[in-house]
Amino acid sequence: MRRLLPVTDRTTADPGKDGPDGAAREWSLDELADAYAYPAGTGTGRAWLRANMVSSLDGAAQHDGRSQPISTETDMRIFGTLRGLADVVVVGAETARREGYRPARARDAFAARREAAGQGPAPAIAVVSASLELDFSLPLFTAPLVPTLVVTGAGAPADRLEAARRAGARIVIAGDASAVDPARAVRELAGLGFRRLLTEGGPRMLGQFVAAGVLDELCLTLSPVLTSGDAQRIVGGPGLTVPDRFALAALLEEAGFLFARYLRI
Repeated sequence: MRRLLPVTDRTTADPGKDGPDGAAREWSLDELADAYAYPAGTGTGRAWLRANMVSSLDGAAQHDGRSQPISTETDMRIFGTLRGLADVVVVGAETARREGYRPARARDAFAARREAAGQGPAPAIAVVSASLELDFSLPLFTAPLVPTLVVTGAGAPADRLEAARRAGARIVIAGDASAVDPARAVRELAGLGFRRLLTEGGPRMLGQFVAAGVLDELCLTLSPVLTSGDAQRIVGGPGLTVPDRFALAALLEEAGFLFARYLRI
C-alpha cells in the first residue's frame, strides 16, 4: 500500500491528507510545492540555501557511484518539486559529470507559481569547479533554457574560462585564487538575483557549505536499504568543532522511505 503522510512532529499525523475512504493517497505536485515552499520573503530578502540528498540506512550517499539506485519514484517527484521552486541548482563538477547533468526544463505544473514569484521558466544550473575541467560541448552548456552558470575562482585557467564563455556559460567568480569560497558563492549568486538556492551535492561540496555555515535547510530522503561498502556519506570533508543543530520541520513516509525536511536552528 502506498502511504505518503505529513506529520507536524515526530508522532502526530495529519489525517486531512487521507483519501475519502480513509486510505492514504499520493500528494499532488501542488501540495508538495506548498509543503516545500521557501520561507516567505526569500525572493526579495537574503538568500536561502537548501540541500537535497538521499542516504541509505547505513549512511551511503550512492551505490556504485550514483544516487539513483537508492532512490525511488516519490523521491524523484520531490526532487522535481524542489527544482521547480528554486532559482538556481548548485552542483559540484564531479557530481555533474557522474550523474550526467542536463539543463533544467520548464514544467507546466510550476509555471504559474514561478511566474507569480518573479522567476524564469526553469532554474539555472550552477556548476562549481575550480579547475573548469568540464566538457563544454554538452547540452548542459550549449542548449539550456536559461544560461548555465560556472562558479569558479579568480585564478581559474584563462583558456578554460574562454571555453566556458564560448559555450555560452555565465562565469561567476567566487574566490580570490583557484579555489571557490562557498560563502562567497552564495553571496555572488544572490547578488545576481538567485536567492532560492538548491544544492544537490555532491558530498564534498555540501561539506564545504556546512563548514562555511551557510546551509539553511536539509531535505533528506532516508532509503530503507543497506549497501555496506565504502560509499561516501551525504556530507564529506573536515568535521565541525561544534555540530550544527537542525530542527525537524516536516516528515513524509511512503513504503518505508522517509522524506525529512530539517531547518537550521
